[in-house]
Order: sequence, then structure tokens, then C-alpha cells
Amino acid sequence: MSIEMNDTPITTHGDTESRKCKCDDSEGDWTVVSRRRKQRRKFFPKIETIEQQPWIPTKSEADHEMESKLMQKMQACIQKLENSDFFHTLLQQMEASEVHDRISTVLASESKMPMVIYGIGSIESYEPPRLQLSLAILLKRKFDWVGDIEVFDPVISNTESKILEGLGCSVLSENEQGRRVALKPTMFYMPHCEVVLYDNLVQANWKAEHLNQMVVFGNSFRSYENYISVSMNSTISESMKHVLTVLNFSTEVKVETVSDDYFKAFHDSSWHFFNVISDMKLELESPKVVEEN
Repeated sequence: MSIEMNDTPITTHGDTESRKCKCDDSEGDWTVVSRRRKQRRKFFPKIETIEQQPWIPTKSEADHEMESKLMQKMQACIQKLENSDFFHTLLQQMEASEVHDRISTVLASESKMPMVIYGIGSIESYEPPRLQLSLAILLKRKFDWVGDIEVFDPVISNTESKILEGLGCSVLSENEQGRRVALKPTMFYMPHCEVVLYDNLVQANWKAEHLNQMVVFGNSFRSYENYISVSMNSTISESMKHVLTVLNFSTEVKVETVSDDYFKAFHDSSWHFFNVISDMKLELESPKVVEEN
């Protein structure tokens, strides 16, 4: 399956602030926490398996004035990102064989793959989630192979839900806990989610036929491996065992942030592709922990 860029022009208009999605051990939901560039990366993953849960927006009524202001913010953010060196560099990466050919392999005979977005955060409150959503919107507009976009985050308000729908996305009514099974070629767009969501996703797709149909845009799995190699924390390593094992069958392509303007939204992000031999029985490996003197 060949993939091409959509030449349809993208017209739109910018804004500020920072946040990240994190898992809350006691409730099983995600909360929003701030992160500074210079802080050392920390992981506090959820261990328990939680069933899928019905979900309603955090506000019961949408305010039309708030909707209008938020849509203006999103349009400005989309335009800012579209004109950035970061976006142009990412497009060049996606057109190069390292990413292009692997996406074609995942598509196979299909012409499109849906995009599932987990943990986008509050686009109403912070700029990094707006930039992350803007990139997803731009990818759909630029590439014909990007299909329908589905979004879920427990923090999404009614106003944000309206804006997402206005931008052509659909908001999921159920918290899947990251456990969508890839029954067909699917992109999972998960920038800066907590490791438990990536592990849930990989575990739910723990067969060659599913893993090979996935493209994941999210945190670097190699960075998790490096963290575990020196952390000496068996509880945390246990919570990401599927992520660590699948590294044996994956190719990771790093996304360059290019400028500080996009560091908070996209630092340590990578494309992930999987190549598992058909009918191979996948077995979990024990993480390697290096004790420091």
C-alpha cells in the first residue's frame, strides 16, 4: 500500500501553558500534573487492572462563549504548529523511508488507519495538550491514510468535547484504560501518557496479528528500559513488563523537538512499529536491573 500526503491547504490560527497526563493509583483515573524540563523523569505507574468504565464530561453544560474562545485558541495553535520548524521536520521524517515504509507495511491492503488518542489532557487549560491535539489534526489533514480520530481522557470537559467534535474528532464514551485491540491497522496517538497505559495497550494486543497492525506515537520505550536498568524498583518494572518485552520486536524512531517551544509537548517522543513473526508465542521477560554501588 503506497501512502501519499494530502495536498489540501490547511488554514487556521496560537497560545500557552503546560501539562501532562498521569495515572492515579487510588482511583484508576488520570490526573494532570505539571513537569519542568530540567526535572528528572519519574514514573508512578498503576499496578491494578481496572475494568472499562462509562464516562461523562466533567462539566454538565457547555458555555457558547467558552466554546468560541477555546476554538479560537485551537485554531491559533494549529496555525502556529503548521508554520513551525518542528512540524516541517516531522513531515520530512514521515516522508522518509524509515517511517513511510513502515506505515505502508502496517497498512498493507488498507487505504486508511484510524487514530485513537489517549490521555490528551485539558486543551482548555494548557498549551501542550493543545499542541498535541493540533499535531493530530494536522496529520489527518496532511496524510490521506489517516482515518477517523477518536479521543479519550477523563479530564475532558463538556466544552472541550464540543471543540473536539468541531475539529472532526469523536469523543469516546467509555474509558478503555488503553486496552483497544488492533483488529485492523490502527495508530495509537499517546504523547506523554503514563507507562501503565502503554503497557495496557501492548498487553491487550499481545499477539503478532495485533501488534503488527499497530503504529504508536508516544513516549520512548527505550527510555523506560534505560530508567529500569538503574532504578532497582521491581514494582515499577513489573508494571511495564509488556512494554519492556515488546522492545525485542519493535523499531523506535525518535521525534526531534527542534525548538524549546515544542519541548514540553513532544520531548522524548517516538514512533513505534512492531514486527512479530506470525504464530510466535510471546513470553514475558524479567527486566534487567543494575544495582548501583
